[in-house]
Amino acid sequence: MQKKTLVVASANPNKIREFSRLLGDTYNVISMREAGVLEEIEENGTTFEENARIKARAVMEKTGLPVLADDSGLEVDALDGAPGVYSARFCGHHGDDDANNRLLLKKLQGIPSPRTARYVAALAYCLPGGEMHVFRGTCEGEILHEPRGTGGFGYDPLFLCNNGQTMAEISLTEKNRFSHRAMASRMLLDFLGEEKNRAQQ
Repeated sequence: MQKKTLVVASANPNKIREFSRLLGDTYNVISMREAGVLEEIEENGTTFEENARIKARAVMEKTGLPVLADDSGLEVDALDGAPGVYSARFCGHHGDDDANNRLLLKKLQGIPSPRTARYVAALAYCLPGGEMHVFRGTCEGEILHEPRGTGGFGYDPLFLCNNGQTMAEISLTEKNRFSHRAMASRMLLDFLGEEKNRAQQ
């Protein structure tokens, strides 16, 4: 049976790759660019969940396909939850991982370990017609004093997981076992399985 197409409301190739690994058995996962949505969608929500809903609905309305949008980021307890929804543009402009990491270390200067933090992912699943379901996953850890590892993206080189490695030191397979995005995706897959069972009854 042919897999249904699921549009991910992102142009970030790292995110598309992660979602393909997580959901590819169930869906043909494509980016919003591949679906023909080329413009940026303004994320003006104040929570991860709100931003995910905004993106999912906008892309669904343009494509008419099921859409998955995520808004994810880092919450650092010593910074009262910052950078939060501003994680990707913490340094003042979007997507400069090195600048974001440098600013984070600067703001945490003098604060001793453990500098507890968590990655948060909110996934919004929007069906044609507008039906919306939102799932939240978290991954607890702490912020190191200097980066470690060459994999991952974003704050991964500074984010120490409970297994003693940073997100940038583990494989994508390992990351997809316990990351914030993996947790939220698992909730989505459980929901989809329940929906499928209900439809067959």
